[in-house]
Amino acid sequence: MVFVIGEIGVNWDGDFGIARDMIMHAKTSGCDAVKFQAYQKELVQDHPESSRLVKSAISSTNVEEINKIADEVGIEWFCSPMYPDAVDFLEPYVKRYKIREFDGRELLLNRSTPLFEKVKSTKKEIMISSNKSPRDSSFFNNPQIKWIYCVPKYPCGFDDLNFKMINDFDGYSNHCPHYLAPLTAVTLGVEILEIHMTSDKTKDFVDNNVSFDYIELKNLVDSIRIIEKIKK
Repeated sequence: MVFVIGEIGVNWDGDFGIARDMIMHAKTSGCDAVKFQAYQKELVQDHPESSRLVKSAISSTNVEEINKIADEVGIEWFCSPMYPDAVDFLEPYVKRYKIREFDGRELLLNRSTPLFEKVKSTKKEIMISSNKSPRDSSFFNNPQIKWIYCVPKYPCGFDDLNFKMINDFDGYSNHCPHYLAPLTAVTLGVEILEIHMTSDKTKDFVDNNVSFDYIELKNLVDSIRIIEKIKK
Protein backbone atom coordinates (compact mmCIF):
# COMPACT_ATOMS: atom_id res chain seq x y z
CA MET A 1 0.00 0.00 0.00
CA VAL A 2 1.06 3.58 -0.65
CA PHE A 3 2.30 5.24 2.54
CA VAL A 4 0.23 8.44 2.60
CA ILE A 5 1.53 11.41 4.61
CA GLY A 6 -0.66 14.34 5.58
CA GLU A 7 1.76 17.28 5.50
CA ILE A 8 0.55 19.60 8.28
CA GLY A 9 3.73 21.65 8.05
CA VAL A 10 3.06 25.23 9.09
CA ASN A 11 -0.71 25.16 8.52
CA TRP A 12 -1.43 24.44 12.18
CA ASP A 13 -0.31 28.01 12.91
CA GLY A 14 1.11 27.09 16.32
CA ASP A 15 -2.39 26.33 17.64
CA PHE A 16 -2.68 22.96 19.38
CA GLY A 17 -6.44 22.92 18.80
CA ILE A 18 -5.91 23.23 15.06
CA ALA A 19 -3.12 20.65 15.22
CA ARG A 20 -5.40 18.14 16.96
CA ASP A 21 -8.18 18.75 14.45
CA MET A 22 -5.79 18.28 11.51
CA ILE A 23 -4.25 15.14 12.98
CA MET A 24 -7.71 13.65 13.62
CA HIS A 25 -8.85 14.37 10.06
CA ALA A 26 -5.64 12.93 8.63
CA LYS A 27 -6.38 9.75 10.57
CA THR A 28 -10.04 9.52 9.51
CA SER A 29 -9.08 10.32 5.91
CA GLY A 30 -6.86 7.25 5.84
CA CYS A 31 -3.42 8.85 6.04
CA ASP A 32 -0.67 6.68 7.49
CA ALA A 33 1.24 9.54 9.11
CA VAL A 34 1.37 13.31 9.53
CA LYS A 35 4.43 15.50 9.20
CA PHE A 36 5.61 18.77 10.73
CA GLN A 37 8.68 20.99 10.30
CA ALA A 38 11.44 22.07 12.67
CA TYR A 39 13.53 25.17 12.02
CA GLN A 40 15.20 28.01 13.85
CA LYS A 41 14.14 31.64 13.74
CA GLU A 42 17.29 32.48 11.79
CA LEU A 43 16.25 30.21 8.93
CA VAL A 44 12.98 32.08 8.29
CA GLN A 45 13.79 35.60 9.47
CA ASP A 46 13.51 37.03 5.93
CA HIS A 47 10.15 35.39 5.24
CA PRO A 48 7.16 37.80 5.32
CA GLU A 49 5.34 35.38 7.65
CA SER A 50 8.37 34.68 9.84
CA SER A 51 6.57 35.12 13.17
CA ARG A 52 3.87 32.61 12.16
CA LEU A 53 6.45 30.17 10.88
CA VAL A 54 8.34 30.30 14.17
CA LYS A 55 5.09 29.56 16.04
CA SER A 56 4.50 26.55 13.78
CA ALA A 57 7.96 25.02 14.12
CA ILE A 58 8.35 21.89 16.19
CA SER A 59 10.72 22.68 19.05
CA SER A 60 11.89 21.29 22.36
CA THR A 61 9.04 23.19 24.04
CA ASN A 62 6.14 21.78 22.02
CA VAL A 63 7.33 18.38 20.82
CA GLU A 64 5.85 16.51 23.80
CA GLU A 65 2.40 18.01 23.24
CA ILE A 66 2.44 17.18 19.52
CA ASN A 67 3.52 13.63 20.35
CA LYS A 68 0.77 13.33 22.97
CA ILE A 69 -1.91 14.44 20.50
CA ALA A 70 -0.69 12.03 17.81
CA ASP A 71 -0.61 9.18 20.33
CA GLU A 72 -4.15 9.94 21.47
CA VAL A 73 -5.41 10.04 17.88
CA GLY A 74 -3.45 6.91 17.00
CA ILE A 75 -1.34 8.00 14.05
CA GLU A 76 2.39 8.23 13.41
CA TRP A 77 3.96 11.66 13.18
CA PHE A 78 7.40 12.72 12.06
CA CYS A 79 9.24 15.86 11.04
CA SER A 80 11.59 17.66 8.67
CA PRO A 81 14.48 18.94 10.80
CA MET A 82 16.25 21.87 9.14
CA TYR A 83 19.16 22.15 11.56
CA PRO A 84 21.18 19.36 13.21
CA ASP A 85 20.27 20.11 16.84
CA ALA A 86 16.58 19.55 16.07
CA VAL A 87 17.32 15.84 15.75
CA ASP A 88 18.17 15.72 19.46
CA PHE A 89 14.65 16.62 20.64
CA LEU A 90 12.90 14.75 17.82
CA GLU A 91 14.78 11.48 18.24
CA PRO A 92 12.79 10.07 21.21
CA TYR A 93 9.51 10.48 19.33
CA VAL A 94 9.86 9.80 15.59
CA LYS A 95 10.42 6.66 13.52
CA ARG A 96 11.75 8.45 10.44
CA TYR A 97 12.92 11.84 9.18
CA LYS A 98 12.38 13.97 6.09
CA ILE A 99 15.03 16.22 4.53
CA ARG A 100 13.57 19.05 2.46
CA GLU A 101 14.59 19.65 -1.16
CA PHE A 102 16.84 22.62 -0.34
CA ASP A 103 18.78 20.64 2.29
CA GLY A 104 19.19 17.67 -0.03
CA ARG A 105 20.88 19.48 -2.91
CA GLU A 106 24.41 18.83 -1.65
CA LEU A 107 23.71 15.10 -1.60
CA LEU A 108 23.00 15.19 -5.33
CA LEU A 109 26.54 16.55 -5.73
CA ASN A 110 27.93 13.69 -3.64
CA ARG A 111 28.64 15.98 -0.72
CA SER A 112 27.31 15.23 2.74
CA THR A 113 26.09 17.84 5.25
CA PRO A 114 26.04 18.09 9.06
CA LEU A 115 22.24 17.74 8.99
CA PHE A 116 22.35 14.61 6.87
CA GLU A 117 25.09 13.06 9.01
CA LYS A 118 23.12 13.76 12.18
CA VAL A 119 19.97 12.21 10.78
CA LYS A 120 21.87 9.26 9.31
CA SER A 121 23.43 8.54 12.69
CA THR A 122 19.97 7.68 14.08
CA LYS A 123 19.86 4.71 11.66
CA LYS A 124 16.20 5.51 10.98
CA GLU A 125 14.60 5.90 7.57
CA ILE A 126 15.37 9.18 5.81
CA MET A 127 13.11 10.62 3.13
CA ILE A 128 14.92 13.13 0.92
CA SER A 129 13.08 15.44 -1.47
CA SER A 130 14.66 16.22 -4.83
CA ASN A 131 13.64 17.99 -8.02
CA LYS A 132 16.32 16.10 -9.96
CA SER A 133 16.96 12.41 -10.39
CA PRO A 134 19.19 11.09 -7.61
CA ARG A 135 20.42 8.22 -9.79
CA ASP A 136 23.93 9.70 -10.19
CA SER A 137 24.30 10.45 -6.50
CA SER A 138 26.56 8.21 -4.42
CA PHE A 139 23.67 8.11 -1.92
CA PHE A 140 21.21 6.68 -4.46
CA ASN A 141 21.39 3.05 -3.39
CA ASN A 142 21.61 3.71 0.34
CA PRO A 143 18.95 1.43 1.91
CA GLN A 144 18.35 3.99 4.67
CA ILE A 145 17.13 6.59 2.15
CA LYS A 146 13.81 6.98 0.37
CA TRP A 147 14.03 9.51 -2.45
CA ILE A 148 10.97 11.73 -2.93
CA TYR A 149 10.26 13.63 -6.14
CA CYS A 150 9.35 17.22 -5.28
CA VAL A 151 9.06 20.43 -7.30
CA PRO A 152 9.96 23.26 -4.86
CA LYS A 153 7.42 25.70 -6.24
CA TYR A 154 4.35 26.88 -4.32
CA PRO A 155 2.18 26.05 -6.16
CA CYS A 156 3.54 24.14 -9.13
CA GLY A 157 1.60 23.43 -12.30
CA PHE A 158 1.40 20.38 -14.54
CA ASP A 159 4.07 21.88 -16.81
CA ASP A 160 6.51 21.93 -13.89
CA LEU A 161 6.21 18.20 -13.29
CA ASN A 162 8.43 15.64 -15.00
CA PHE A 163 6.98 12.24 -14.21
CA LYS A 164 9.18 10.65 -16.89
CA MET A 165 11.82 10.20 -14.16
CA ILE A 166 9.42 9.10 -11.41
CA ASN A 167 10.87 5.57 -11.50
CA ASP A 168 14.09 7.01 -10.04
CA PHE A 169 12.15 7.88 -6.88
CA ASP A 170 10.40 6.02 -4.09
CA GLY A 171 7.76 8.69 -3.57
CA TYR A 172 6.23 12.01 -4.54
CA SER A 173 5.67 15.17 -2.48
CA ASN A 174 2.85 17.22 -3.99
CA HIS A 175 2.80 21.00 -4.45
CA CYS A 176 0.27 20.96 -7.29
CA PRO A 177 -3.24 22.10 -6.29
CA HIS A 178 -4.91 19.66 -8.71
CA TYR A 179 -5.67 16.15 -7.45
CA LEU A 180 -4.59 14.59 -10.77
CA ALA A 181 -0.92 15.19 -9.95
CA PRO A 182 -0.76 12.95 -6.86
CA LEU A 183 -3.10 10.40 -8.42
CA THR A 184 -0.84 10.19 -11.48
CA ALA A 185 2.17 9.59 -9.23
CA VAL A 186 0.33 6.75 -7.50
CA THR A 187 -0.73 5.25 -10.84
CA LEU A 188 2.92 5.33 -11.94
CA GLY A 189 3.94 3.31 -8.90
CA VAL A 190 5.24 5.53 -6.07
CA GLU A 191 5.18 3.87 -2.66
CA ILE A 192 5.16 7.11 -0.65
CA LEU A 193 2.90 10.13 -1.16
CA GLU A 194 3.08 13.39 0.78
CA ILE A 195 0.08 15.73 0.54
CA HIS A 196 -0.20 19.18 2.12
CA MET A 197 -3.43 19.58 4.08
CA THR A 198 -5.35 22.48 5.60
CA SER A 199 -8.21 22.85 8.05
CA ASP A 200 -9.80 25.75 6.15
CA LYS A 201 -9.09 27.03 2.64
CA THR A 202 -10.93 30.29 3.33
CA LYS A 203 -8.31 31.34 5.87
CA ASP A 204 -4.78 32.58 5.23
CA PHE A 205 -2.70 29.65 6.44
CA VAL A 206 0.77 29.95 4.95
CA ASP A 207 0.68 26.86 2.70
CA ASN A 208 -2.99 26.97 1.74
CA ASN A 209 -2.20 27.47 -1.94
CA VAL A 210 -0.73 23.95 -2.15
CA SER A 211 -3.05 22.26 0.35
CA PHE A 212 -6.14 20.07 0.21
CA ASP A 213 -8.96 20.55 2.70
CA TYR A 214 -10.44 17.68 4.70
CA ILE A 215 -13.04 16.68 2.10
CA GLU A 216 -10.49 16.79 -0.71
CA LEU A 217 -7.98 14.84 1.36
CA LYS A 218 -10.52 12.11 2.14
CA ASN A 219 -11.58 11.86 -1.51
CA LEU A 220 -7.96 11.72 -2.61
CA VAL A 221 -6.97 8.95 -0.20
CA ASP A 222 -10.11 7.00 -1.11
CA SER A 223 -9.14 7.30 -4.78
CA ILE A 224 -5.60 6.11 -4.01
CA ARG A 225 -6.95 2.99 -2.32
CA ILE A 226 -9.19 2.30 -5.33
CA ILE A 227 -6.18 2.63 -7.68
CA GLU A 228 -4.31 0.13 -5.50
CA LYS A 229 -7.15 -2.40 -5.84
CA ILE A 230 -7.36 -1.89 -9.60
CA LYS A 231 -3.60 -2.44 -9.98
CA LYS A 232 -3.59 -5.75 -8.08
